[in-house]
Amino acid sequence: MSKDVLKGKWKELSGDVKRRWGKLTDDDMTEINGDAEMLRGKLQKRYGYSKDEAQDQYDQFVASWR
Repeated sequence: MSKDVLKGKWKELSGDVKRRWGKLTDDDMTEINGDAEMLRGKLQKRYGYSKDEAQDQYDQFVASWR
């Protein structure tokens, strides 16, 4: 999923993001607003993931939407 697709489908995907990563706040979701890099950064912050772990989690999420 490209950055543009995530951004374009953010309203559709945001519910799934919130269900998968419940520690993300509504403010986080507003701030992320479809930005993949921002999402990975928030995953690092909220879940204590390393950069690689956050990327793996993101990749798994994206794969589930293909």
